[in-house]
Amino acid sequence: MIGDLFARMRHGDRNALSRLLSHIARGEFVDDIRSLLIPSPQAPSARVIAFTGSGGVGKSTLIGRLIPLVRAANRKIAVLACDPQSPLSGGALLGDRFRMGSTSDDGVFIRSLAALSGSSGLAKHLDLMIDALEAFGFDVIFLETVGAGQGDVAVGHHADALVLLLQPESGDDVQWEKAGVLECADVIVIHKADLPTADQTMAQVRAAIDLSPSHHIPILRVSTKLNQGHAELWQALESLPARRLRPSIARRLFQHLIESQECHLRELEAEANAELNKLLADWQAGTLSTVDAARRLSALFSRSLLASADVALRDGLAPGSRSPKASG
Repeated sequence: MIGDLFARMRHGDRNALSRLLSHIARGEFVDDIRSLLIPSPQAPSARVIAFTGSGGVGKSTLIGRLIPLVRAANRKIAVLACDPQSPLSGGALLGDRFRMGSTSDDGVFIRSLAALSGSSGLAKHLDLMIDALEAFGFDVIFLETVGAGQGDVAVGHHADALVLLLQPESGDDVQWEKAGVLECADVIVIHKADLPTADQTMAQVRAAIDLSPSHHIPILRVSTKLNQGHAELWQALESLPARRLRPSIARRLFQHLIESQECHLRELEAEANAELNKLLADWQAGTLSTVDAARRLSALFSRSLLASADVALRDGLAPGSRSPKASG
């Protein structure tokens, strides 16, 4: 089933892409999908740009204004918008696409995702979704996060550029944001720059940036209400160098082999536990020194890892068996 969906997706079937993303979001067939999405070194990569900021700062609206600029260059664009999931009901509003504007353009794909509480504002398996969108052929991928706080900078690991949105009249938000995401941003946008205190906010941000190692970060004023600054923002993002590194093919293959042998790893863990328990008992009884206990513990883990890799290679890549890329 997954192999058929993947084949249809590679031939431009948007419904197949949507179904694959749904499986990924639910954590279904993740190993099979990951093995199918191993890219070749020559495969083109999309430009991935992340947008973060406090709730109500206008991330979705801003993205909606940038989409036509991307399409004007005849580039296909996908948007993955992460909405916070309620810790009580488990639900998420998933309303970002409505603020971005509805479109029947085949070159635009917008998907709303639920971000689990405590997940740094990111949906689960976001990296795999990006791989799927790249395999489909999108040239640009926008990521929108909930931007819950200063520590939520994990999205930067998935993107070529991180855009931080701030807005005037937001109190002392700059003070708590400058300690984290403010210093990790590649571009800072003063959104809703038509508000009266935009100049004051601009000065606050500039002062904070000047005191940090990231004093070279561009700060741009954008007003969606007045339709100003969007072209300048996109031009600034286009000029930034790509920094996202794809995992090597060898690393992806090794990861697949290990994940496909989870059952065997659990058996090895059960076998190792007996030896581990004896090791701990001898150490607590004083019949084994700390140095010797550490050496035996290291040797135990090394044997388990080598044994698991040996079985994975024998079972997964034996002559006549299916290769990881053919699974599913």
